[in-house]
Amino acid sequence: MQDKLCSFYTNLQPLSAYGSLFMNIIQDNKPKKILFIVPYPLGTAPSQRFRVEQFLPAIQKAGMAWHIKPFFSARAWHILYKKGSLPGKGLEILKGLAKRFWLILFQVHRYDVIFIHREAAPLGPPLFEWIIRFIWRRKFILDFDDAIWVPIITRENKGAMALKCFWKVKYLCKWAGINLAGNNYLADFAISSGASKAIFFPTVVDTRNRFVIPGSNTKNRKPVIGWTGSHSTIHYLNSCIEVLQKVKEKTDFTFVVIADKKPEIDIAYEFVAWNKYSEIECLKRFDIGIMPLKHTPTSEGKCGFKLIQYMAMGIPAIADDTRANSDIVDSGINGFICHTDADWQHAITLLLQDETLRKEMGEKARKKVEAHFSLASREGQLLEVLNCIS
Repeated sequence: MQDKLCSFYTNLQPLSAYGSLFMNIIQDNKPKKILFIVPYPLGTAPSQRFRVEQFLPAIQKAGMAWHIKPFFSARAWHILYKKGSLPGKGLEILKGLAKRFWLILFQVHRYDVIFIHREAAPLGPPLFEWIIRFIWRRKFILDFDDAIWVPIITRENKGAMALKCFWKVKYLCKWAGINLAGNNYLADFAISSGASKAIFFPTVVDTRNRFVIPGSNTKNRKPVIGWTGSHSTIHYLNSCIEVLQKVKEKTDFTFVVIADKKPEIDIAYEFVAWNKYSEIECLKRFDIGIMPLKHTPTSEGKCGFKLIQYMAMGIPAIADDTRANSDIVDSGINGFICHTDADWQHAITLLLQDETLRKEMGEKARKKVEAHFSLASREGQLLEVLNCIS
């Protein structure tokens, strides 16, 4: 009987404020049910792992029930970025769309909170979000940490560009009850698109259990400058190679790249294939972490997660000047924000030659992350958002 009443008043809610009140009364003894609509299989994509999956234990501990529904299967993820396999990719996308239709038409109304990471489907217009908002009359949380409205053509995705419908993002922002934006630039875009509410919610790391600094670091005989990232951002390395070459002429160092593909860059480097189980140990090798960018709308959409990773490990970071990077790095205190190649050269040389400065900046960097960019510092904020949306 109670389930029938819940279903009845869920449908009635858009028509009457009393429906919302009654729903709260009859659900007092039931855990709030959260539906996470996400693109990727669990444990695969960094954005989803750090913005959604790592919060799930805290959500469960708070007495909420949750289900997470990826668009892509594990098999689809395995072939998605490989050359060829077009029939297989097409079949997996059709399967994903079929699962989404079933979820949105027959299951989504059973949940108290709907949380969409990036988009409900990677291709096509915003049909699923439209159904949620205007057929089921439900507000949803939209979470994004990139300028996902800007078309980015790569070798891997050029075949699907016509179907991506980048224009839909402004409608998603407008229809969402709350936008969780990875930086303030993204939050501003949401507001300019007509969003009723946009909250700065950075991508964070677990400094209690995962990003833990060892009691004693073994110093590198030769300082290590490091970069970590993926195939989608590896091209940014090209903008700092000339600077690294000039620095290396006077001060020797080892350059380490952690990624899922080898970069084509004109400098000697050590490549480490990215692996989620070994990424922390690999980061421990760095004495300096870098994040070069180009000044484009896409770059402004980047949320500085590399910097947060470096700084969480007590590594001073050097980055190009973007709004998000400047929010993370306090230049001259826990790292450096650079405007020119000369700034880059000065910052790298200074840190390479001064081990004490590296240590002092690294300690301050760790404290900054613990205070503002750690899982512990943001769990309460997310729980508050989940509790206030309806």
